[in-house]
Amino acid sequence: MLQLFHNANYDIMGKMKVAFILSALIIGAGLVSLVARGGPRWSIDFTGGSVLQVVIQPTPGTAEVRRIIAGAGFRDAQVQDFGSPQEFLITLPGVESGGTSAANQAEAALRAALPQAQVELRREEKVGPKIGGELKTAALNSVLAACFLVVGYLSVRFIFRYGVAALLATLHDVIITLGVFSLLNKEISLSIVAAFLTIIGYSLNDTIVVFDRIRENMRLRRREGYREVLNRSINETLSRTVLTAGTTLLTAFTLWLLGGPVIHDFAFCMTFGVLTGTFSSIFIASPLLLLWHERAARGERRRAQPAM
Repeated sequence: MLQLFHNANYDIMGKMKVAFILSALIIGAGLVSLVARGGPRWSIDFTGGSVLQVVIQPTPGTAEVRRIIAGAGFRDAQVQDFGSPQEFLITLPGVESGGTSAANQAEAALRAALPQAQVELRREEKVGPKIGGELKTAALNSVLAACFLVVGYLSVRFIFRYGVAALLATLHDVIITLGVFSLLNKEISLSIVAAFLTIIGYSLNDTIVVFDRIRENMRLRRREGYREVLNRSINETLSRTVLTAGTTLLTAFTLWLLGGPVIHDFAFCMTFGVLTGTFSSIFIASPLLLLWHERAARGERRRAQPAM
């Protein structure tokens, strides 16, 4: 087996306060951004609306297209480049129930404002607000169900405290990634929800590997303290953790750079999720076990003291 770290002996538990402070700062910044923006920036998959993919030659520039679309009555529309300077992705919230569609209105406004340009509507997607609301509820339920099933699974495979520690580490990954998406003003679409679920599974798998080694060392090294066992277990699985994260990260990062605009946000979510999932499996999950153990030990000592 390939080993990146031979006889690793890093004091992971000694760095847990620094790790907790770093995580708290990132989570705090993300939560402030979410509150300031009124929640995540949901895509039309969840809010309802239309997405248009338009090619305009010669290109008028993103700012000019945004001005034309806003002048047509779509003041909350979003306009961005899509792969090339001539190609635009226009997001129009709300879908008309009758009469001229949003796509036709936007296309007519562009043709009227740019009579010398060639305007080609390549793609139109619509989602009704009712369907969008149902998809949002289903997406949130999926993420919550995946998180809380972690507790049940690990409580059966290990013990209850392992399940709680893994759940908190998994929620840590989801909240941080969601906060970063808010800070960068990126949309949450169905593909991003799929990425969140993938991150949950990836982070859980890494955490289980470490927890399994902790359980094994608890039997083999009974004379060592709990902190030493946790440190030893993380160090013994460190090569496996870094190799797995490295190969997954390389794939996700390549997709982010070269995959094109369609999967850009999905690949970014996976890239960041692999990083935070690896961080939490080393610096969050096991330190939470240590904090639980030390608190339980203090409680036992208090109970053992004779009453005055």
